[in-house]
Amino acid sequence: MTPDKYSAVWVSHTSINDFRQCPRAYFLKHVYKDPKTGHKIKIMTPPLALGQIVHEVIDQMSVLPTQDRFKKIPMDRYDELWKKVTGKKGGFFDSNTEDTYKRRGREMIARITKHPGPIAEKAVKIKESLPYYWLSEEDNIILCGKVDWLKYLPESDSVHIIDFKTGKSNEDDASLQLPIYLLLVTNTQKRAVTKASYWYIARQDDLEEKQLPNEKEAYDKVITVARQMKTARQLGQFSCPENGCYSCKPMEQLVNGEGEFVFVDEYRTDVYVLPSLANNENESEVL
Repeated sequence: MTPDKYSAVWVSHTSINDFRQCPRAYFLKHVYKDPKTGHKIKIMTPPLALGQIVHEVIDQMSVLPTQDRFKKIPMDRYDELWKKVTGKKGGFFDSNTEDTYKRRGREMIARITKHPGPIAEKAVKIKESLPYYWLSEEDNIILCGKVDWLKYLPESDSVHIIDFKTGKSNEDDASLQLPIYLLLVTNTQKRAVTKASYWYIARQDDLEEKQLPNEKEAYDKVITVARQMKTARQLGQFSCPENGCYSCKPMEQLVNGEGEFVFVDEYRTDVYVLPSLANNENESEVL
């Protein structure tokens, strides 16, 4: 049987992370569609808005030749892009909160301008806007996702995976982000992956190198969760293990009509805000 990407189950770091935290949250964020609009739904929060804009600045620079990346001042890029999330579009209910988050973002942009590190060096750019590959043709599962930065290492003709972190907390050691990124990068471009790092740009001038996972072990971990996700979709079973946790409760509020609709984004997703999350620092900034 010829693989069909339109009938396949697509999984990513974000959807896998959501499923591992709470299957109900995964359902509401990645499967459910509002019966009135036919659109998926999501909640915009200040940490998410901040992470989105800082990452967009970096992404705009990543497509440019090395010598052109700083011709346009990064802070100017940031201020222009911030207009996309001002006010309730970014989950901000008052100007003081927005000013606080915008200032935090400006500090991050100032850091990468003063200490550009890999941003000033050669990079590898995967051509597809959303890189993906068949994690398992037999299971009809596709793994997809965007990696923040691939630094080119000329001495070994290999790549260094770099993920920019805009939140205040460290990535959980149990996270499958690095296994997922290793699989994605290995299977969507020709060079070997020989290094991986996180850059906590809210507080560090330098990268924090991480140990690369074993590729086979990475595959086994990811395919195991992906198969569980496919089974849950086939059976329509998406229960919260806590009968209502911090991951699914806000989404349940939207379904119950408690959120405030703000706009429809470029992916035809209905974006809402919840006052209860406006100042919640624990809200994820994963994009």
